[in-house]
Amino acid sequence: MIVKRPANERGHMDHGWLDTYHTFSFGAYRDPAHMGFRSLRVINEDRVLPAQGFGTHPHNDMEILTWVLDGALEHKDSMGTGSVIRPGEIQKMTAGTGVTHSEFNHSSEEPVHFLQIWLLPEAAGIEPSYDQTKFEDADLRNQLRPIAGRNPANGAVHVNQDAHVLAGRLDEGSTVTHALGDDRHAWVQVARGSVTLNGVELSAGDGAAVSEETALEIAAQAESEVLVFDLA
Repeated sequence: MIVKRPANERGHMDHGWLDTYHTFSFGAYRDPAHMGFRSLRVINEDRVLPAQGFGTHPHNDMEILTWVLDGALEHKDSMGTGSVIRPGEIQKMTAGTGVTHSEFNHSSEEPVHFLQIWLLPEAAGIEPSYDQTKFEDADLRNQLRPIAGRNPANGAVHVNQDAHVLAGRLDEGSTVTHALGDDRHAWVQVARGSVTLNGVELSAGDGAAVSEETALEIAAQAESEVLVFDLA
């Protein structure tokens, strides 16, 4: 079963400096029918103007992932981490018992476009931590590469949840597959381009909840970028 979440039905807020779309309820956008999927709680597609961003604010008991599509995002947190996240880099912050952080567009000239993703942790009160890994284009090209998971390998970052996140950059006409184990579910998010998911058409910004399927077949109808969340 595949249930499509069309891009144009997401919550939308334009704050001037921030143009944001919410796949699930977030902040002032409340939609009881879309509170998350399994352990996946937030997918926000954000565009931030040059030299603007989110001032220091707190989080706790959340696994926070950031995936930059264009531009560069500057991160600082109360653990002493300072970094810049660029396309092909996955950032993970375990908020756990509590952290504060800020996120700003690193450029004074170009906007930054990124996905902010939250996963519910498997337990409360985990010690906060930070990780960041870079993947080359060849690592992602025409394949689904694990970028985060409970048991990470090959550069993927660790998350405290029974979840695996995969990313792929697909050439037009290419097809990738992903097997789903027994009692596993998936969320597929199209970051750019257009694909078919087991025959269902999805375009940029669209997502889809997948249950009771044994495999995913994603065929690119144009140059595309997708994220796949394999969830308990």
